[in-house]
Amino acid sequence: MRLGEYLDTELILPELASATKAEVLREIVSAVSDRIPEMDAEEALRVLLDRESLGSTGIGDGIAIPHGKLESLDRIVVAVARSTQGVDFEALDHAPCRIIFLVIAPEQVAGLHLRILAHISRLLKDPEFRRNFLEADGVEGLQQLLQGT
Repeated sequence: MRLGEYLDTELILPELASATKAEVLREIVSAVSDRIPEMDAEEALRVLLDRESLGSTGIGDGIAIPHGKLESLDRIVVAVARSTQGVDFEALDHAPCRIIFLVIAPEQVAGLHLRILAHISRLLKDPEFRRNFLEADGVEGLQQLLQGT
């Protein structure tokens, strides 16, 4: 599996403007909605916030992987975002999240959705990858880093 197959360059956000979890999710969903206008942005945001209410997707080490499923989608969407200031995602280690991978999948592809989440999680366990992600120069630098993953 290659993450690059599911990642659109337009959905690489090198610097988030938002400062709270809800604002960050809205900002990323807005970018996805601009790219995929048939997606219901309000429904996507509701699904993601509902998932967060079950337990934070902030997994520690400055990483959050918000995710959810939408019936109306016909493909998996991955968006990548960075916050140099960090965002309180109520992470397990209480550290602000600076690396955010958002995954939204159609209802009918649960297995692939889980494989993508596991792949992202494995990538982000590597401290060198996380450091390179945080130091990458803009969209181009992030795209180059993510291209081979």
